[in-house]
Amino acid sequence: MIYIDILNQSTEASDQTIKWLTAALQIQVHRDFFPIWGIDAVLTFVPKGTPLNPNHWQLVFLDTADQAGALGYHELTASGLPLGKVFIRTTEQDGSAWSVTGSHELLEMLGDPYANNAVLMLDNTGIAGTAYAYEVCDACEDDPLGYVINDFKVSDFVTPAWFEPAGTAPGAKFDFMGHVSGPFLLLPGGYIGVFPIPNTQGWTQQTAQLAARRTTRRASRRSELRQIPLGLRKKSLR
Repeated sequence: MIYIDILNQSTEASDQTIKWLTAALQIQVHRDFFPIWGIDAVLTFVPKGTPLNPNHWQLVFLDTADQAGALGYHELTASGLPLGKVFIRTTEQDGSAWSVTGSHELLEMLGDPYANNAVLMLDNTGIAGTAYAYEVCDACEDDPLGYVINDFKVSDFVTPAWFEPAGTAPGAKFDFMGHVSGPFLLLPGGYIGVFPIPNTQGWTQQTAQLAARRTTRRASRRSELRQIPLGLRKKSLR
C-alpha cells in the first residue's frame, strides 16, 4: 500500500479545508482511480510540527510557485520518494481551481511516481514514431471537465485504454468522465508530453485547441524531469 502525507504550508487555505480536501481526494483515489488503474493509497493529513515518516510520499500545499509558470508538479522528497507540490495562490491567480491542481498532481504522482514512464507508438515503418508521457490527467485536465466530490472540484483522468489504441476493446472508456472519444486524443485545454523518434529536441508538449494558456500550468516541470536521470534529480530539503 502507498501512504501519502498531506501537508498544508499555505496561508491561503486553513488546515480544516485541507483536511476536508484530503477526505475528498481519498474518495477519488479509492472509489474512482483504484478500480481503473489498480493503484490505491492511504492519504493522511499531517498537522504542522508533526514528525514526518520518511517512508511516506508527500503532497504539499503551498502559496506561490517556486518554478516559473507551474501551478503544481511533483519531484522527490529528501528520502527520494515522490513529492507533489500544489501552489494555491498561483493557481487562484491563474483563474483555476486549486483543488483540481491537487487532484491532478496526486493522480499523476500515483500513475507515474518518478515521471519516467512513457508509451511508444511506432509508425508503419517500425523505426519512427512517438513516445507519449505516462501522464493520466493532462489530456483532459481542464477544470470544467472535472467533477465534484464533497463540494471540491477534482480532475478528470484518462484510463489505460487511452494509451492502448492497438488493443482497444469495443466500447472502451478512455477517461473517467467519458469526455474523451479515442486513444491519444486531447480535449480542449489538454496537452501531453511527447518524444518524437527520431528526435533532436527532447521532450516537448503536444497541445490541443485552447491549450496555450495552460501548457505550463501542471506540465512544464515534469517535462524537465523527464530529461534528467533519476540519480541526478534534485531532492527536496524536507
